[in-house]
This record gives sequence, structure tokens and C-alpha cells, in this order.
Amino acid sequence: MTNRHLFPLRWNDNDQYGHMNNTVYYEAMDSAVNTWMMRRADLDPGGDVIGLARASSCEFLAPASFPEVLEVDIAVARLGTTAITWDLAILRQGASGREAPLAMGRFTHVFVDRKERRPVPIPAPIRAAVEAELHIGARQP
Repeated sequence: MTNRHLFPLRWNDNDQYGHMNNTVYYEAMDSAVNTWMMRRADLDPGGDVIGLARASSCEFLAPASFPEVLEVDIAVARLGTTAITWDLAILRQGASGREAPLAMGRFTHVFVDRKERRPVPIPAPIRAAVEAELHIGARQP
């Protein structure tokens, strides 16, 4: 089972400098995490509990350009009571674990009641899937 998600670059992902615009790295990470939660952990985007982004960061290490296909490798830096901090690496498609990532990023999602917008415990199916399928703990540099 892989925790990598493909992200094919599109023509409009390149900026005027001829490489992937910085905002697209965030799109790739956000799409990968939410796709993983929907497919592997039964997240219902229309449900009563939703994950809201509380914080994000990205360290850009190397450029990418259309028409490359990238992969987002998903791990978890911290699994809390109401929040998950995702630890993400963006790689070229097929890159081995020894190859340097193009970017390293983090997203923190806080799970909240949709109506009240107050934190609630991470839904049990999401917690169980994270614990069963993902590496938990900060990546080694």
C-alpha cells in the first residue's frame, strides 16, 4: 500500500519563470491529504465533522515544470486529540526514498463541528486509518 498520490502538472501550473508556481505546491499537498482521508479514512466532506486548515508551511527545494507528474508522500508529524499535522514530501513520479524531495510541507487540520465550528475529537475512522497506514513522527532530514 502506498501513501503517495499522483499530481500531474497542468500547463497553467507554470509561472512566467517557467516552473511550477509556489501556490501549486499547496494545491498538491491539500489535494493529496483530502483525497487520502476520503478514500482511506471515510471522510465525508458534507458530514457533520470537517477538517479546517489551521496552519501550513512549505520549504521549496527544487523546481518542477509542466508536463511533469509529481507525487505527494503523506505521513503525519503529530496526531493530537482534535488535530493532525500532516508531514508531506513532494517528489518526482517514481522517485525512490533516497532521492531528495522537491518540497517539504506541513498542514495542520483541526477537526470541528460543521455548524458550531468548535473543535471535536478526530473522527475514529480517520484516527484508525492514520495509526494503521501512516508513519507518525517528524521525518528525518
